[in-house]
Amino acid sequence: MRQLRSHERSWYGTAGSRQMRLTRVYVDAALEAGSIVDLPKEAAVHVAKVLRARSGDEIVLFNGDGREFSGVVESVRGNRVAAAIGAPRNVDVESRIAITLVQCLPRAEKMDFVVQKATELGVARMVPVTSQRSVVRLDDQQAHSKQTHWRSVAIAACEQCGRARLPIIDSPAALLNYLGQLTPSDHPRWVLEPHTIAPALRNRAPGNSPQRLAVPAAEIAVGPEGGFAEDELEGFRIAGFSRLGLGPRVLRTETAAIAAIVWLQTLFGDML
Repeated sequence: MRQLRSHERSWYGTAGSRQMRLTRVYVDAALEAGSIVDLPKEAAVHVAKVLRARSGDEIVLFNGDGREFSGVVESVRGNRVAAAIGAPRNVDVESRIAITLVQCLPRAEKMDFVVQKATELGVARMVPVTSQRSVVRLDDQQAHSKQTHWRSVAIAACEQCGRARLPIIDSPAALLNYLGQLTPSDHPRWVLEPHTIAPALRNRAPGNSPQRLAVPAAEIAVGPEGGFAEDELEGFRIAGFSRLGLGPRVLRTETAAIAAIVWLQTLFGDML
């Protein structure tokens, strides 16, 4: 990075008298006020070709450490964009409950949808797993490629939703291997199973006292299209998971994941 010419910009640009939200760009590098950084290739193409940014346009930069930096487009040369880094500010939009989503790999592009929406909803960690009834199977190279891809999906979701910390996305693993390495925890763990109701939560309403519902972390597992096998459900029981239903209807795996996260955020998190 090189030193920045002295100038400061506001966090929000203006169009006439109307305030406009600025474009947020993730940069996988140390950010230092007073320096200039080259934007990542994909972000640079978007800023240059889609947004048609020009020198002097304002943006927001972040690198996942919990801060945002005011930024100004310094130069646009083809698909290369350099940005001047301004003053930082702390961003506190993380959920009060650290949710871990254990998601059996669904077909096609459904996992992209789950990663995107789970990131927007504040999930702290995602654990992609394969189970007996999973249709999707990955070798080591494919698993690494998918993990990298899902991270990019999460980054784009963070840019959109205002998070300044990236969720952790594990490399895909076999479900029973994941369960086998878990250690006992005081935090609640649930596995979704249709037509099941958790008695301890049956009469709890979102309007109840937040003190009664104070849970710093939770883990929830969502099965594949065909559901979990009985020996897998037994593995969950041994690992400390309770069975949980989400109503009388059978939900698709990607629908169940989002519904479960919203349920957790409403009961324990920041949707009260």
